[in-house]
Amino acid sequence: MKYNSTQCKTSLNALEDALYVIGGKWKLRIIIALRDEKSMRFNELQRKIGGISAKVLSNELKNLEENDFVERKVHIGASVIVEYQLTDYSETLGDVLKALVEWGTMHREKIVSSMT
Repeated sequence: MKYNSTQCKTSLNALEDALYVIGGKWKLRIIIALRDEKSMRFNELQRKIGGISAKVLSNELKNLEENDFVERKVHIGASVIVEYQLTDYSETLGDVLKALVEWGTMHREKIVSSMT
């Protein structure tokens, strides 16, 4: 598919916006981890993802919250419990996640088969 100059610029801007919001090593991993559960506490999420520091997880969760992908719920009782859950808006990433997982699986198989 060929783009004219305006379409190319529009596509590049849209891609830049998307990568700004969901790019990086951790954001999609957080979203996928939260998809399996209704809600998760911070430490549960950190253990499930693995390899992410508390500081980085905290920053990524704040960013995902600012972009309306994650909601932070505070439950006040005998102790304060903070849970994170996906918003309805996060479901708009469904097709993107599916396509990335499919492509990643295909790519891994290609690389592994080329090494044998």
